[in-house]
Amino acid sequence: MSSTRRSSASDSSSTPNGSDERTPLLATLSPIPTNATIEAAIESVEEEDVHLEDEDAPLPFWQIMVLCYARVVEPIAFFSIFPYINEMIQKVGHVAEEDVGFYSGLIESLFSATQMCVMIFWGKAADRFGRKPCLVISLFGVTIATALFGTSTSIWQMILFRCMAGIFAGTLVTVRTMISENSTKKTQARAFSYFAFTGNLGICVGPFIGGLLERPAEKFPSTFGSIQFFRDYPYALPGFASASVGFTAGIVGALFLRETLHVHHRHRRAKGGSMSTWELFKYPGVARVLVIYNYIGILAFIYTAVIPVFLYIPIELGGIGFPPELIASAIGLNGISQAVWLLLVFPPLQRRINTGGVLRLCAAWWPVFFSLHPICHLFRRFGLTALFWSVGPLNLIVGSGVAMAFVGNQLALNDIAPTHETLGTLNAMALALSSGLRAVAPALATSLYAIGVKYHIADGQFFWIIAIILACGQNFIVRLLPKKAEGRIAREEDEEE
Repeated sequence: MSSTRRSSASDSSSTPNGSDERTPLLATLSPIPTNATIEAAIESVEEEDVHLEDEDAPLPFWQIMVLCYARVVEPIAFFSIFPYINEMIQKVGHVAEEDVGFYSGLIESLFSATQMCVMIFWGKAADRFGRKPCLVISLFGVTIATALFGTSTSIWQMILFRCMAGIFAGTLVTVRTMISENSTKKTQARAFSYFAFTGNLGICVGPFIGGLLERPAEKFPSTFGSIQFFRDYPYALPGFASASVGFTAGIVGALFLRETLHVHHRHRRAKGGSMSTWELFKYPGVARVLVIYNYIGILAFIYTAVIPVFLYIPIELGGIGFPPELIASAIGLNGISQAVWLLLVFPPLQRRINTGGVLRLCAAWWPVFFSLHPICHLFRRFGLTALFWSVGPLNLIVGSGVAMAFVGNQLALNDIAPTHETLGTLNAMALALSSGLRAVAPALATSLYAIGVKYHIADGQFFWIIAIILACGQNFIVRLLPKKAEGRIAREEDEEE
């Protein structure tokens, strides 16, 4: 950061309008603002803001909390339809039962596919027009689309409103960028641990809202039975409830969020202006960080898609054979464990071994975490009950620590950004690729799992063999991490150079 200040100072002193001993007296009395005056005004505005150029500045807690509340909106909107989407397609969309699976997968994938198409647009808009307006507009857009989805009366309306929700993808990319700009290298690990935790919270809350509030006139006749609207639109209430989260987040953001695009103004000017998407992709280290980012994303997507099926499939077919309540308990244990790792373990661990160390640690553990799933199946198959209940829950608790790689990914992305002016576009590039993978990876993973079960390949463990091989590959992929993205110490050395 010291190099930034030196660059700014040299810019000011070298300009012909700078105020020094060679400047004519009349020029100093002129009301026309000089470059030095503008520079001083910019510095005063920045100092009045959040002092984010001071590496010892505390984390602006309430700004981060508002952004985390906005972060919850996207996973709630995405996951809230999961409990009732198949029934809604069949009853409201009048689709034959054998075709429900196709349309269900299509509607779920279109959300991510649409996000992929517009993500870079939102990133560039945030870099040009400001973070706050893009965030507020996208929050209200998601709110409207989510509310309308529940009132759909045909399959094509469901597809239209789902795509509309995906169009307003500015929420996720802008929140990531604003959290980066509200933190320093010393506080960003803590800030993004909050970010990751609230994302997981949204994943848990979304299905709960959808499962609890669908068909309210039937489930809660004393409250909603007399309201004809909820009889005509049985899936409107969960849509309204999910939309209310986005609406309140938009209001809170509009009232209390501070714009952060200008915070690093001097830093941007010192290193250069805006860059095109292709120029940004070719910038040293960016492509390598994007590869690591999305490789880890693939592992997460395929695991999340397959684990409920694996837990449900009977033991004789290669699964665990859990009833619904135990499946919910296992997924809940996984979510709680992730929260502990992200909130309590990641920040001090990242300070001790840096971002690169965390990514390498997670890469080493991921194959072990995957391998213990088919091993637990063998425990169930051969009646080793005590061993299963000793290893299975422990694997979920300890293995959930691989979620720290997601936060490490974000810190590496922040550190490799050429300038803060390109941070929004860079996040958009990463999220666009991630959204594309999320649109196809889950379907591909469940298909591989189904093939393994149907044809008894490796006793039904075909998917886990593929997943373990991919997880081992991460140990080689993480070696691509540039020195600049290794963490705080490496980044400071790079800036001094």
